[in-house]
Amino acid sequence: MKLPLLLTALSFASLQAADWPRFLGPNGAAVVEEVAVPTTWSQTENLAWKKDLPGPGSSSPIVVGDKVFVTFWSGYGDKPEAKDPKKLQRHLLCLNLADGSKRWETIVASSAEEDPYEGFITEHGYATHTPVSDGEHVYVFFGKSGAYAFDLEGQQLWKASLGTGSGSRRWGSGGSPILYKDMLIVNATDESQALYALDKKTGKQLWKAKGDKIDLAYGTPSIMESGGRTDLVFAIADEVWGLNPDTGKMRWFATHGLPGNISPCLIQDGDKAYLFGGYPTQGSAAIKLGGQGDVTATHILWTSKTSSYVPTPVLHKGHLYVVNDQGFAICMDAKTGQDIYRERVIDTGGGRGRGKPFYASPVLIGDRLYCVSRRGGTYVLAAKPVFERLAHNTLTGDESQFHGSPAVVGDRLLLRSEKALYCIQGSK
Repeated sequence: MKLPLLLTALSFASLQAADWPRFLGPNGAAVVEEVAVPTTWSQTENLAWKKDLPGPGSSSPIVVGDKVFVTFWSGYGDKPEAKDPKKLQRHLLCLNLADGSKRWETIVASSAEEDPYEGFITEHGYATHTPVSDGEHVYVFFGKSGAYAFDLEGQQLWKASLGTGSGSRRWGSGGSPILYKDMLIVNATDESQALYALDKKTGKQLWKAKGDKIDLAYGTPSIMESGGRTDLVFAIADEVWGLNPDTGKMRWFATHGLPGNISPCLIQDGDKAYLFGGYPTQGSAAIKLGGQGDVTATHILWTSKTSSYVPTPVLHKGHLYVVNDQGFAICMDAKTGQDIYRERVIDTGGGRGRGKPFYASPVLIGDRLYCVSRRGGTYVLAAKPVFERLAHNTLTGDESQFHGSPAVVGDRLLLRSEKALYCIQGSK
């Protein structure tokens, strides 16, 4: 086993088998083998527990052993009367997985002037980055207030400032941190137009990667191995980069031509990756991994106008499954980029489904896709190249938005809204 893979395996060895330690699960693919997660639920069916949250947030929950971690914010913008940005606070909350009871909570006061709570930032707020854990510590990124490390009992270990600037649109940031070897890698492109690698034990900066066009990059970086080499792959407006994750130095790049904000994560499929995003022009592309320098002419395998605005699509048995900003569920042929089907899954014409209906990324459990919409409930779809809606579930009484992507631990599904965290579990 090559050294990078060995170190990664050893790092995950301390994690429980059922852990969901980062955004979109252990390897960032949002794919789970068949487990007994129910397809239907409500306030009275298959709801194991509900925990009210004191503030809103768009981050996803993570799970380490018997602990659930989730972030939220308070003090500014969370209530109509909360208009003083100096009172903004971020919270890291730890709950018991078994029953949702509170274990501990730590509060971090804002240490820098934040982008005002207006415009697009009201769509996601100030707690958008999902934490990450190595099984012994939990790491969070709180934007202009920096990156933090805590032990699993809530003791702060270190803090690192990663810039207090703003992107051109002042939309805030949203990409989640990831771990590689002994590094914490953070997308701080909004705060300082750079990616950072920090020593996960001390918070010391190991490298910093900047770029001329790094603005509007809201996705989570990916570690991808292909051809015996490990790259840190990251998409920005118009380009995708392949960096050396040990040094932050550029190895290769390709021009994909999608302007504006890039939010979905890249999806690996062997020696290639799929990219989605762009605004106002949206699209997708398949890119061969590896190479050196500008590989646009040789490594762009296909392009398509089909896209996803915020959610990361799921790859399953040669097909890409997308939920988009028009309320459509789409299945694409991963080899060609051609649409197999495009079916409306949610009505965006009014009521709770108005606006861009999906921010959460779908999760694949066995052969079922769990697609959490912002205001219209969760849609369970068959993961096959023929459209089939298996179930539609809502939690009455919670009219807030559901932005966090689900976490799956054993036979439990964790759903996060702006008001509460829910544990869905079938009856024993």
